[in-house]
Amino acid sequence: MNEFELKERIIKGEDLHTEFKEFLIDNENIAKSIVCFANTDGGQIIVGVNKNGDIVGVKDLDILIRRIDDIAHNRCEPPITVIPETLSIDNKTVLVINIPKGDQRPYRTSSGLYYIRSANHCRQASREELLRLFQATESIYYDEIEISNSSLKDIDMDYAKRFLERYFNLDVENENLIRYLVNIKALSKKERPTLAGLIFFGENPQYFVPHSRITAAYIEGDDLSISPSDKKNFEGKVPEVLEGCMRFLKIYIKEKHIIRALEPEKYPEIEDFVLREALVNSIAHRDYTISAPIRILIFPNKVEFHTPGKLPNSVTIESMKIGGAHVLRNPTIYNLLEKMGLVTDVGSGIRRIIESVKRTVGREVLLEVLDNEFVLAIPRKEE
Repeated sequence: MNEFELKERIIKGEDLHTEFKEFLIDNENIAKSIVCFANTDGGQIIVGVNKNGDIVGVKDLDILIRRIDDIAHNRCEPPITVIPETLSIDNKTVLVINIPKGDQRPYRTSSGLYYIRSANHCRQASREELLRLFQATESIYYDEIEISNSSLKDIDMDYAKRFLERYFNLDVENENLIRYLVNIKALSKKERPTLAGLIFFGENPQYFVPHSRITAAYIEGDDLSISPSDKKNFEGKVPEVLEGCMRFLKIYIKEKHIIRALEPEKYPEIEDFVLREALVNSIAHRDYTISAPIRILIFPNKVEFHTPGKLPNSVTIESMKIGGAHVLRNPTIYNLLEKMGLVTDVGSGIRRIIESVKRTVGREVLLEVLDNEFVLAIPRKEE
């Protein structure tokens, strides 16, 4: 950072990446600021500038740098590497502490508290935000956590037994059922239902996970400002939700019937596997820490799948298009869908959707991230 950049920062004021400190008070407060930036998007603590933007400078620079380095390594867990730099302006020294976005998130202070940067200030991370930080580094998977207030009585054991026998080819004895459910992470080691276990085998999944439903709507127009002419919420266990959604989609997806060799052949405008792949991907890859349902919006000219959550980790839209993205946000849910034969473990789903739509509709699908959701828009054939 040079003198011009510093003055620009001062004019703009504190923001997501900038914090001013006239002087450093207590060590815990410094650790909190360092953790905030490392857990969010990185940034700079500029020491020697007060909250009004006046440059007051710092004294005992060497001692101050050693103190900050000690705090970053001994009062932040895991230790954080910070990079100090100094500027001299009007015979006053300013210390800039550069804090990179951490690759071992989430970080916490030695007092055990997790902080994130929000706008121009630090605050303690909420439970959901903390879980997302753990997910970002794949140190915890949200679909494997216990759901509070649930117990074994909330699992439909008969249904779970039939599922294991059908899709896992297991001859399940009642006394072994709980052990099997623990092994597939539908139950925790404490034998309490996980999120995956409830949405697949729960007696009433939406009681504990209300946003695990799917909302589908048909809109006779081209945007959301028009009220749906048909709308349904699909609830229940994942296989039941999938079946209901597919029936709804097929009501509005046209099929041509062509007689060949005395037998009619069906030619849907969008192939069934495309709709099923888009639907299953939404369930498998959505962010379950976000309290919003999957939305399927059917318009006369397109079908949109709105999946809560941004793309995980290293996944990009470009890598999805070429079939080079296969990062699992919810491995237990994905494993259960794979056992049902609804997903393949190669990450080629979006690529196959693109190729099919191009072949049958003659147009490109649209992939984009809007706010806090991923949108897949499948074009329909023009009349």
